[in-house]
Amino acid sequence: MTAAVEIDHLTVQFGLFTAVKDVSLQIRQGEFFSFLGPSGCGKTTILRAISGFQDPTQGVIRIGGQDMSGIGPNQRPTALIFQNLALFPLMTVSENIGYGLRVRGVPKADRDRKVDELLNLIALSDQGHKKIEELSGGQKQRVAIARALAVEPKVLLLDEPLSALDLKLRQHMRNELRAIQRRVGVTFIYITHDQGEALTMSDRIAVMNRGKIEQVGNGRDVYEHPQTSFVASFVGENNGFTGTITKISGDQAEIETSVGRLVGLNKKSLPVGTKATLFIRPEAMQFGAQGENNLSGTAADAAYEGMTTHLTMKAHDGSSIVATLTGAPAREFPSQGSSVSFAFATRDALILPA
Repeated sequence: MTAAVEIDHLTVQFGLFTAVKDVSLQIRQGEFFSFLGPSGCGKTTILRAISGFQDPTQGVIRIGGQDMSGIGPNQRPTALIFQNLALFPLMTVSENIGYGLRVRGVPKADRDRKVDELLNLIALSDQGHKKIEELSGGQKQRVAIARALAVEPKVLLLDEPLSALDLKLRQHMRNELRAIQRRVGVTFIYITHDQGEALTMSDRIAVMNRGKIEQVGNGRDVYEHPQTSFVASFVGENNGFTGTITKISGDQAEIETSVGRLVGLNKKSLPVGTKATLFIRPEAMQFGAQGENNLSGTAADAAYEGMTTHLTMKAHDGSSIVATLTGAPAREFPSQGSSVSFAFATRDALILPA
């Protein structure tokens, strides 16, 4: 695939503060690409630089191979959907969608035909006459997408557009957005701090921390094969045990921690004496069993969520360890303060630099 957007050694500074630090990245044509990270990590600054609303301090951004230096937002082949959507409340749905075409001087007949196509695309073909205030939150989201697509951008930029929706609607709109993107084939660049959104919708994800990209990969790579301790702890839930590596055996390492000696995969080939953290996902924990790695303590909490239950154990060092169990009824779990044990397999644990 050719690159739709090339970010070449991008740095953005605000006075003495560096929001983005020497980021280089290629986003492919037709890709659904997400920037994932906590607030203040620089992801929105990158989006603003791509759209032209923020000038780079250093570096270059290319769209379709063209250097965007000195080209303003209204002249770039991009469309930006803001967090608050910025729809026009006094216009109808059709007028909102056709606004960009009208500004560009597109004849009314062509404009109406395009608006009808987009109304069908977003499944609102019978809602064009309505005012924005008559729509639900999900319908407003779809209108904002249609308005952005009307001007046929090469790249659609979305800045946390689902954050104001309730959980159920947000989950529904993830599927809607992904389906629309696949139908139109436009490159989507999506900004979010929500791991579920990024993992569900994206072809690839860039996990950001403090202005830098920690890892780029598809959802499975980022979740199952984190490359840094930050990615391991930020993407999904993880139990982390920090200590010192005391023994190496092939691709495995033994680490001395405050809860005892544990063994995990040492894919970074860290040497003996290195301070490191062993990560194990809650869903990889076995409850009440003995295994390659064993942990003991007292039951602190059992959070029942229907198909899953999150059991928290208070270890002897005072730390909390979580096991996520599927399909087990709450009555099987011991009362608070009772002795419990967890176990996990070495192959499910990953050791990374602390």
